[in-house]
Amino acid sequence: MRAGEFEPVRGVEDLYVHDTGMFDTDEYGAVYVYDAERPIVIDTGTGANREALFETVEAIGIGREELAWILPTHAHLDHAGGAGYLAERYPNAEVRVPEKGVRHLADPEALVAGTKSAVEEQWEYYAEPRPVPDDRIDGVSEGDRIDLGDRELVVRDAPGHAPHHAVYHDPDADVVFAADAAGIYVPEIDAVTPTTPPPQFDFEQCLDDIRLIEGLDPYTVCFGHFGPRDCDADLLGEAKRAYVEWVERVRRKRAELGDDEAVVDHLEAASRDIDYWNPERAEANTSLNARGVLAYLDRGE
Repeated sequence: MRAGEFEPVRGVEDLYVHDTGMFDTDEYGAVYVYDAERPIVIDTGTGANREALFETVEAIGIGREELAWILPTHAHLDHAGGAGYLAERYPNAEVRVPEKGVRHLADPEALVAGTKSAVEEQWEYYAEPRPVPDDRIDGVSEGDRIDLGDRELVVRDAPGHAPHHAVYHDPDADVVFAADAAGIYVPEIDAVTPTTPPPQFDFEQCLDDIRLIEGLDPYTVCFGHFGPRDCDADLLGEAKRAYVEWVERVRRKRAELGDDEAVVDHLEAASRDIDYWNPERAEANTSLNARGVLAYLDRGE
């Protein structure tokens, strides 16, 4: 797929995946549009390329008055930065986000400051988020259900990536919207890589979140980065191995170098061999992931 394009998700009726073109990178950021009886947008992108998402929603056949739900999987701005813009455009849509993320979307000032500190020059690819009005947003938690009229999504807490992170399960369609709970799926190489950003990545909990998805036994896993993937026997095992190997790699490099900035510099340099994203995105992703593991290791020491 290319930035701004959308296509049906194979095997799931009325579900579409939209490529946001996040960070000027094809097949990195996904938004899912479910054309159910009460239509829903799952995740929103950063907000920077929102007009293309609006065009996709219109092309699918969902009118501005018809969208019922805006459902970020968590409050990180690559998944929820567009929520305020979508709330403005779709006046009847209610915003739901895991409970610990509500305050960040209602008043994004602190989240913006933290994101700018974490992503540094990559902030140019974000839109300044707009607050979601208090009367349009509410929290969801473990076991809650989102009514789409002809189906429903079940909320399952998955806080390993961040405390305000959940996955959403449609048991009838046998699909899980995993967001960042099972890592990043890279279609070009058909492989899963970890996502371990600061400051609250929790390694053990992340493995538990992958086991949660395994227990749901979906036919399709919809990754926030990037796209849907058939959930065969190897997919989630590969995700667990990727996390274990990455955390151990950072741990060993810290023991070897004894300086965290040297660890980040070394891993950033190694990321220059990545050829499936643009070099800037590959380096920024590696830097964030390394810093997240280092913060996790600090909490355990």
